Amino acid sequence: MTDFLRGDEIAACVHRVALSRGEPFDFARPRTAPEHERRRRDAEKLRRAVISDILELHPESVVADSSVSTVDAIETGAPLIVNPRLPGDSEALRRSHVHALVRVGRVGVSYAYSPVLIKNNELVEAASTRRTLVGTLARISPSEANFRDGIGVRSNPSTLRNGLALSHAIRVLQTMGVADPDARGAIIDRHREVWWFDLGSSSYPRFNLTTYQRYYDERLAVVRAHERWRNGEGPFPTAPYWHRDCLECPYNEPCGRELRDRDDVSLTRFTTFDQQLTLREHGVNTRHDLARLDPVLARQRSGPATITDRPETHVARVVSHLDELIYRARAHERGPLRIVDADLVGCPTADVEVDIDTESYGDSTYLWGALVTVNRPLEGVRDGYVAFANWDDHTAGAPARNFAAFWRWFDELRQRCRAQDRSVSAYCFWAQAEDGAMNRAVEDPSPDGPTRADLDEFRLGSPTNWIDLHHLAKTQIQTDGPIGLKVMAGLAGFTWRDANPSGEASMLWYEVASSSSDDAAGSRARILAYNEDDCRATRALRQWLNGPARSLAHRDDFEGVLGHH
Repeated sequence: MTDFLRGDEIAACVHRVALSRGEPFDFARPRTAPEHERRRRDAEKLRRAVISDILELHPESVVADSSVSTVDAIETGAPLIVNPRLPGDSEALRRSHVHALVRVGRVGVSYAYSPVLIKNNELVEAASTRRTLVGTLARISPSEANFRDGIGVRSNPSTLRNGLALSHAIRVLQTMGVADPDARGAIIDRHREVWWFDLGSSSYPRFNLTTYQRYYDERLAVVRAHERWRNGEGPFPTAPYWHRDCLECPYNEPCGRELRDRDDVSLTRFTTFDQQLTLREHGVNTRHDLARLDPVLARQRSGPATITDRPETHVARVVSHLDELIYRARAHERGPLRIVDADLVGCPTADVEVDIDTESYGDSTYLWGALVTVNRPLEGVRDGYVAFANWDDHTAGAPARNFAAFWRWFDELRQRCRAQDRSVSAYCFWAQAEDGAMNRAVEDPSPDGPTRADLDEFRLGSPTNWIDLHHLAKTQIQTDGPIGLKVMAGLAGFTWRDANPSGEASMLWYEVASSSSDDAAGSRARILAYNEDDCRATRALRQWLNGPARSLAHRDDFEGVLGHH
């Protein structure tokens, strides 16, 4: 029997959808990374906690334990069905798992329901021209929700995946004849807010029912073709291509090896499947082909195109930011490239330089680390790394108190510099992280800590003495993919001492470091070394920008970048 399509597969790589139903090669599934296990564990912990709260707040809820009990609860009009087991749609090959069903009215003689998912994600963000319908766990029905102005849905892969899974569930309920006529569904986010979406309208074009249908049709065709292959009636239906799933996919290694062997154009980050098809249709099959397109022509998207035009004029009408893809392909061929003129590459310097990095667990920042570099002698200040860490105080005000201690040290350093006529600058990579931690720390400040005005005086001064290396790297250096600290410092020749250096891994280390385990001291030392290396990495990146990076070729220098062909 052909396998059903699950809701979480609707946004998935179509090759993975096929491979998960049977591979055309021998395959040993790799061990799941500890960081991914932690993410799954945290998501399950949130789901259990939210469901527990829902049951307490809504004693009239029915907990389903099978598809039969779910159908019975729907037929009798249960106001809220928790952990429903929806029957599969054997004709459309759809199966959906949701965490709750909320009764919203009737469809003829049947009761109507809306699906609810619980996801450990950030779902919304500030958007001045938008508004989104939100409810609470206590008032979970859409009729009890209210619009919140200035809030929009995030445009990221997890939101797309969750939204399409919600549309998938609505289609299953429609087949059963019990779906909300307005096609509403909800997602409960990590903050336990209930966000409602009208998926029958055009309000959410990235994952409404219309968009969902296109994704579903494509994957349904793959599933049916895979069944024919399994029965010996046709070829394997898909081939590898780069997809965001690749970063955590169990098939990453065999697929990646095949893609790298043929220099597949899909390896150019971050292309979509539709963009990759368009590029191939115009003869651009490899990164080598893409690198040889003209970015100037790629930016000229207006005007008529003729059959004799170069491929750029056709592709650019479908592939937005084609010029950026060309530059990434060029960076793959030659390594990092300059975006700006050589004399504009660099980072501001100071007599005393402080590289700052934080470590957080969830929304709680437990470590502030700083690396001091003294370029001009200063009485009372020496080179070196300092750290302010909180390992075992889990009370609500602990992060603010720890930040207050860091700030007193940092402010004293700044005062010493002013008193001795020395300039001082502080550096970080991706200021949103440090700025967010500072802002949280002063929401309910420690009595001897800084105020928001103190922070703004430091961060908003002119000329600025709070410098974001990510912003400088993004505007000055072209790479073949993401611009993260590990990538950029690696270009500068820096290496971390830890074999597995990542912010996500450090969360696992913190769980041990903040416990009574015999390994706590070792984990604390590991985190401190990792944080110090992050600080040293930003310094290495600064020094590279102020030296070797100025000798890089410019990304628009076609001959210089690619040579004569």
